[in-house]
Amino acid sequence: MRHGNKNNNLKRTKAHRGSMLSNMASSLIMHKRINTTLAKAKALRSFIEPLITRSKPVTTKVEDTHNRRIVFSYLADKVAVAELFKEIGPKVADRPGGYTRIIRYSISTSPSPSAKRRMDNADMAMIELVDFNELMLNVKGEGKKAKTTRRGRAKAKPAEGTTETKAEEKGE
Repeated sequence: MRHGNKNNNLKRTKAHRGSMLSNMASSLIMHKRINTTLAKAKALRSFIEPLITRSKPVTTKVEDTHNRRIVFSYLADKVAVAELFKEIGPKVADRPGGYTRIIRYSISTSPSPSAKRRMDNADMAMIELVDFNELMLNVKGEGKKAKTTRRGRAKAKPAEGTTETKAEEKGE
């Protein structure tokens, strides 16, 4: 019985599941977005979010080295670890959590990413890093206007050619 066991085994052994999640996490770090099944995306979220939390900038160099070694023990990919600590960590430094977004494909979306996988009818989803979606960031930026307030009339400028502007130009 599986009382209290909250991880999804994905019908794999522990070693196979660990290496699969490690490879998927490396791909997500490198490409910022991957397509997979819904169950794997949910398992990947719980695997990668603590790693991203460890990659946030810290004050001392010793803690940074220790965190790099811990993350490397999970990912086993030097390039992905470097990308995580150089690019992703500083960008999500002020975010308290929720670094990934899972978007489930539905039947009403475009025909190219189908809602179900053709071979086994598995639900498909896209998992992405939240702060790296350019389309969503551009939409948010265009919707907000800079707040402006008017606190009275603007001072009227004298028209060119009047005596006041000519006197200012001469230095009087």
